[in-house]
Amino acid sequence: MKQDFSEIMSGHTDDQLIEIVKIKREDYQEEAVKAAEIELQKRGLEVSQINLIEEVLQDDLKHKSQLEATKVSAWTRLLHFCIDLLIYIIILFLFGLILELFKVNLSQENGTKLGYFLLVSLFYAYYVFMEYRYQKTIAKFLTRTKVVMEDGRKPELKDILLRTTCRFIPFDRFSYFFSNLGLHDKFSNTKVLKDSMD
Repeated sequence: MKQDFSEIMSGHTDDQLIEIVKIKREDYQEEAVKAAEIELQKRGLEVSQINLIEEVLQDDLKHKSQLEATKVSAWTRLLHFCIDLLIYIIILFLFGLILELFKVNLSQENGTKLGYFLLVSLFYAYYVFMEYRYQKTIAKFLTRTKVVMEDGRKPELKDILLRTTCRFIPFDRFSYFFSNLGLHDKFSNTKVLKDSMD
């Protein structure tokens, strides 16, 4: 029994129908394509409108494939983690030295609180400053990669804050072994690409 695609196609937008008919025709069953063509005819779109929408969709598809081609591997992301962790430990060590130089004497409880505060605040400071200002951490400078939004735009401060907060999710570092994106990428709609500007 053949499936009737006419009702399904009537729920699609003009853009979706044109994508089916003009761009992704081979990805659909013949009956689905015919139903999309009939639905487009019913809507009475002019040929110039269809051609314009097709051109925009083709440009968008080309842009997405270019972004996809510049994605970095899970091993590069693991390298980023290791290098940035080392930098972070060095920063923590330097702050510890500064506190020691100024002979900051604290009770054990206050010292523990200050330690936790430094652990979190320096982590945020490093990632937020570097990725918002440069779209890169030191590791990404070394591997010539950068952080972008899913559509390739430069992330805004709120995006980087969310991205950095999501780094605290347990097992975030291991998520690269199950997907091309880490959890902090997925939840902040960001990704790391090769930087062609370097």
